Amino acid sequence: MASIAMPPARPGARVRVQQFGTFLSNMVLPNIGAFIAWGLITAFFIQTGWIALIGQHLFHVSPTTHGYGFVSVLGGWLNPDGTPMHTSAGIVGPMITYLLPLLIGYTGGRMTYDNNIRGGVVGAIATFGAIAGGSVPMFMGAMVMGPLGGWSMKKLDALWSHKIRPGFEMLVNNFSAGIWGMILALVGFGAAARFVDWFSTIASNVVQTLVNHHLLPLTSIFIEPAKILFLNNAVNHGVLTPLGLDQSQQHGKSVLFLLEANPGPGLGILLAFWMFGKGAAKASAPGAILIQFIGGIHEIYFPYVLMKPRLVLACILGGMTGVATNVVFNSGLRSPASPGSIIAVWLAAPPGSLFGVTLSVILAATVSCLVASFLLKIDRDEEGGDLMAATAQMETNKGKRSSVAATLTSAGAAGVVRSIVFACDAGMGSSAMGASVLRRKIKDAGHDGVTVVNKAISDLTDTFDLVVSHQDLADRAAQRTPSAVHVEVDNFMASPRYDEIVELIGEAGANGTATAAGAHQAVAAQEPTGSVLAPSSIVLGGRARSRDDAIDEAGRLLVAAGAVDESYVASMHDRETSVSTFMGNGLAIPHGTNDAKSSIHRTALSFVRYAEPVDWNGKPAEFVVGVAGAGDDHLALLSRIAGVFTDSAQVEALRAATTPAEVTAILEAVKV
Repeated sequence: MASIAMPPARPGARVRVQQFGTFLSNMVLPNIGAFIAWGLITAFFIQTGWIALIGQHLFHVSPTTHGYGFVSVLGGWLNPDGTPMHTSAGIVGPMITYLLPLLIGYTGGRMTYDNNIRGGVVGAIATFGAIAGGSVPMFMGAMVMGPLGGWSMKKLDALWSHKIRPGFEMLVNNFSAGIWGMILALVGFGAAARFVDWFSTIASNVVQTLVNHHLLPLTSIFIEPAKILFLNNAVNHGVLTPLGLDQSQQHGKSVLFLLEANPGPGLGILLAFWMFGKGAAKASAPGAILIQFIGGIHEIYFPYVLMKPRLVLACILGGMTGVATNVVFNSGLRSPASPGSIIAVWLAAPPGSLFGVTLSVILAATVSCLVASFLLKIDRDEEGGDLMAATAQMETNKGKRSSVAATLTSAGAAGVVRSIVFACDAGMGSSAMGASVLRRKIKDAGHDGVTVVNKAISDLTDTFDLVVSHQDLADRAAQRTPSAVHVEVDNFMASPRYDEIVELIGEAGANGTATAAGAHQAVAAQEPTGSVLAPSSIVLGGRARSRDDAIDEAGRLLVAAGAVDESYVASMHDRETSVSTFMGNGLAIPHGTNDAKSSIHRTALSFVRYAEPVDWNGKPAEFVVGVAGAGDDHLALLSRIAGVFTDSAQVEALRAATTPAEVTAILEAVKV
């Protein structure tokens, strides 16, 4: 049995700020395409945009006249006296006032309700209340009301979970979301909007004071080191972006968008290593320049600074130079530049700021490069620093592995394998069985420090060393976990790839103490079989003659047990059309899709044995186990079932069983 790990130490202030920044960026980054769309529309169609600039200088048509037709309608242009030229408000203003905050509020609500659309809807309703009550673009309001809406709806739903009479679920769910959304919209209108207006006024005054006293460049003293420690998201997405959007709406641009996104300081660091670095750092610098400056992935230069901490001074001075240049030339961007590529920066720059913005990048890179070069020249370290160790430290600061940083060292793909995840569509059946089989193989090989868990693909995070998935789901899993080693299988019960994984772990020398996740599996294995597999759900003479009929038979047993709604059976068929649930060794475990988890009242399994194997996509299924997993309490029983079907003697005992009690006894006897 795996030992239970001690609870991890409480995270420090840096980690908490980092987590808060990640939370904020997770609301903004999925919607960055909408920000880019708004920025492009603004750049072309507003009264001081590219089209008006070309028309004024090439065709001598003033933007204060009605000579631009539909362009002036889209941009919401004004007459010289400040009145609207057209009855329509255009699309620039409504997008920043309504669309963008609503998208952020929806994303935040969905995030805090475990990626549930219901949380997103309530979050959007709450956000609209703040929008309607405020006088500035309500991005901060969206970042508060959206997550609040999703989280509070989740808590309310938990109060009456499994207590609603069958047939009334949709009525209760819709009206509860509507009523609670209305209440939160009123709260947003009356409280959140006024708070954001007050905060925006104070923050804008602070920024303006810094500009008036020529102190804005001093922000680089905080921002540049914060980038290296991944603390910048809390400031960038929580304060600078909302304030920048407010300024952009009023003045057509904002320098705040460039306080953190200027690629110049990082470019200077990499140029210095290219010219004066040593070893792996010097060799990898040219490729890193392309990734950072053109690709906009700033994290690529962080390990170089971590390797030589004194280089943070070069970052600070380069950042201050860039900010000072933009202040002097009164230049800025119309919208956030994400990723921080020079291409994204140029696209977001209005015509009048293009020169100043470009110069700020050049001068920031120049100063950063000169200072970093000097520091490297006086450095007495003959080895040039440990880039691999610095990359590892950068990933520790970030809190997850970095696929980009792996390009800095060839060791990235051959590291120690400590965490393995089995991924399937729903994360409740196929992956749980496969994880159990591999966990046993790894344990038998003596690698107690390796954690093996199972998850739905939608719940994957890029924090695992190795990902195992069905060959039909491999592309989706790879998109969620680009840093991991990926293994495709077509048979979860008896894949030869499992032995290859065990061999890989042995070669990598994995060892250590089992983690809490592994301990959870061991503890879960103690739970009694009868808690999820009732005797009434065990049928030893199945009547189905086709795969679909067998799914219906297993599903109806779950419905009869009160574990699921009737709609869950249909989702079991949907799951089968995407990826087969045939596990090998005569076993199939049909279960619903991830979207159907709301139809599950409690965790349960059903067990059906067929005298004549059912044709399951060309493979014989003699045993069909229906799965409805509301939590993790079914994993122990699935582990036992996996143990049975990897032992031919146990399978024979199941064939010979004559009562449900004998089936239960066989499963209880298996040690996991």
